Amino acid sequence: MAAAVLLFFNFQLNAATNEIIITGGIESARPIGVVPFKYLGNTSLPENLSEVVASDLQRSGKFNPLKLSLMPQFPTTDTEINYAAWAQKGIDMVLVGSVESTGLNQFLVTFELVDVLRAQATGGQAKTLENGKLVMTRDHVIEKRTKTINGSDFRQYAHIISDIVYEKLTGQRGAFLTRIAYIKVLDRDTNPKPYRLVIADYDNVNPTTLLSSPEPLMSPTWSPDGNTLAYVSFENKRSQIYLQDIYTTSRTRLTDFPGINGAPNFSPDGKKLAMVLSKDGNPEIYIMDLQTRNLTRITRNRAIDTEPSWTPDGKSLIFTSERGGKPQIYQVNLASNRKSRLTFEGEMNLGGAITPDNSQLVIVNRTRGDYHIAKQDLKNGDMLVLTNTYLDESPSISPNGSMIIYSVLENGKPALAWVSLDGRFSFKEPVADGEVKSPSWSPFLL
Repeated sequence: MAAAVLLFFNFQLNAATNEIIITGGIESARPIGVVPFKYLGNTSLPENLSEVVASDLQRSGKFNPLKLSLMPQFPTTDTEINYAAWAQKGIDMVLVGSVESTGLNQFLVTFELVDVLRAQATGGQAKTLENGKLVMTRDHVIEKRTKTINGSDFRQYAHIISDIVYEKLTGQRGAFLTRIAYIKVLDRDTNPKPYRLVIADYDNVNPTTLLSSPEPLMSPTWSPDGNTLAYVSFENKRSQIYLQDIYTTSRTRLTDFPGINGAPNFSPDGKKLAMVLSKDGNPEIYIMDLQTRNLTRITRNRAIDTEPSWTPDGKSLIFTSERGGKPQIYQVNLASNRKSRLTFEGEMNLGGAITPDNSQLVIVNRTRGDYHIAKQDLKNGDMLVLTNTYLDESPSISPNGSMIIYSVLENGKPALAWVSLDGRFSFKEPVADGEVKSPSWSPFLL
């Protein structure tokens, strides 16, 4: 084997990801050291693991990775860490690691998550009782893993590392190994098929166009297994709901009723699809059994009922209705058909969805003419406006319930934006070309 070359990765948070603009909250995030992983090899690497991990952790709103220029050292393993030096920087957790080229497109990745304060207290060695005897342990090493990966798996494995770190330090499952879907609209004058159905990593890296259309596409939504998208297409000059496999790209037309066919939303078990149909007059909420294609009508009202969304237990639907005069969020129990109004604050509330823990209702709230993302506590009814951007719409909740992705107007065009569920951290991503609409966050993929 040729002599190995020892390198450090350059550490710039946005180099391995799309440019983001942090709009608030980073000062309240927990400082963490994500040290550039050392590379032992003589070929170029397909991805910078530590950069992706640092970006993931920063995007979660929970962590504030220390800048490269402020790092006191660049250790590769726990044994090389100067605990006191990191503690002086206000860092209590450090992630270190290495990447070794082991063959053709094969790389051995090793990483350790180290509790600096615990290590300081024990001197890096602690004693524990095991089978009646005191044995030395390194309990300050929170997690240590080694794995051989292919060059094409770098980014995916970086997200896995991020998920591990996030869960170890928050007690909540990470949502970095997930995807988003959205509609992108290019210039209609220069593109014969300007409407695009796009999927990408959760951070909008690696975008892939599943469908290009000359007519509008709308409302993409994920199946619970993450394999299928339901969406609305106007390709045939009228609204129709389609299902599309994201891996084979094969698709099936699900509805072609007269009038509106819209707002599809999968049940938590993936067996049913809620939707809006106007085939019997007004727009109403229906549920379709995906195996039999049988329809069940859920609402029957003179007003418009739209935007159905399932509760996590699959026993109720949340929907938007004008039955009270202006759009508000209602809930219907599917067993009893009993309906109740959930929102009262503001001029109107739209696009409701329940967090995975069934504690919060996420909505678009209009107050004094401004549309903002808000949440309402389902127990006490308290509402908190989370955003201060312009013309916010289409909120979608991450599968762990920690973040919300939504569409925002940026320089007169919709762009993607994210806000934490507590409202403390937010960022947005400018769109280089076209418009971005209707983002939808996937379920967990592993």
